[in-house]
Amino acid sequence: METQAGNTISQIKRLSDRIFERILAEKSIDAFNGAQGRILYVLWQTEYISLRELSDKTGLAPTTLTSMTDRMEASGLISRIPDKRDRRKTLLTLTDKARELKPDYTDVCTRMTDISYAGFTKEELRQFETMLDRILDNLKQYTCNSSYERKEN
Repeated sequence: METQAGNTISQIKRLSDRIFERILAEKSIDAFNGAQGRILYVLWQTEYISLRELSDKTGLAPTTLTSMTDRMEASGLISRIPDKRDRRKTLLTLTDKARELKPDYTDVCTRMTDISYAGFTKEELRQFETMLDRILDNLKQYTCNSSYERKEN
């Protein structure tokens, strides 16, 4: 059976990014963009994390995150602080300005959810989310196994 899920997922990602940016513009939210919103979302859930942890939670490469977090720090959204337990480590934390943006982000995400899941039943949503979680778990498992195999060879 030929599947086109990868192509479909890529199209969904591209379109949802565009729509997310459009909704931000419609609401005159210019303090962050869609990619920065992903970072803020993670920090609203788990503040005081390392760049590596942020990379794991957002799926963004550390090199990409470095430049993004530099811009976010310059715009007053995040701060870097030394880890009290490990002086070699720097942790990322939100500023008050970023904390105040959470309701705006939540509004945009609610609108995105309404657009994306229009016409779905609750059962379809539950099944869909379950299947997505399984795909994500499969990909994470493969990544972990592949990393291990590369280190061994």
